[in-house]
Amino acid sequence: MTEVSTRDRILEAAATLLADQGRDALSTRAVSAAAGVQAPTLYRLFGDKDGLLDALAAYGFETYLADKTALGETDDPVEDLRRGWDLHLEFGLARPAFYELMYGNSTGTASPAGQTAEAILRRMITRIADAGRLTTSVDRAVKIALATGIGLVFTINATPPAERDPGLPGQVREMVIGAITTARPSTPDTGVATRASSLSEALRRGEFEALSAAEQRLLIEWLTRLANT
Repeated sequence: MTEVSTRDRILEAAATLLADQGRDALSTRAVSAAAGVQAPTLYRLFGDKDGLLDALAAYGFETYLADKTALGETDDPVEDLRRGWDLHLEFGLARPAFYELMYGNSTGTASPAGQTAEAILRRMITRIADAGRLTTSVDRAVKIALATGIGLVFTINATPPAERDPGLPGQVREMVIGAITTARPSTPDTGVATRASSLSEALRRGEFEALSAAEQRLLIEWLTRLANT
């Protein structure tokens, strides 16, 4: 048995325990027994239980990430955000235990898998800003989408299936998209917040070499204030 296959076997055993019995079943003793390995092997591969949980969240996230990548990008970044939102919701409802590992940390910090998902979301919203269709800063739009999307998944998962409102996900999605985007790109006479958001993201990418790093940081701060007004 190779190192890689041993690691995968442990993750598969942990994933089965998580799906069948919940997070409380994921003791190092239970996972080691289910995988047929000694506890020192688990500690050597994952460091500690937190390392195992992070790896397990990433393991469950692989399918979601593959689906998200398969979505690709179109000429309509707002529609891409809409499709990404729906996929995120589907993942959270289909794999509630894995989703809790990604976003249910009591410290409020997402797992590495959750941080990867956030980076994908930021990419989507940055494209909307580049198209001149974002009505607030990218940072604020990301926070709005994350807070609302994660809260929605946890709310639905906590609701008995028979009591769930099938129209709620779509209505919440459109409320969020309506709050952070505009139907048309900004023009020279309108959309100050939209244009400020787009320019601040261009600065973050280092597209203006004439400005020093300190000048860019200051200008980003000013533009972010404009974008959030």
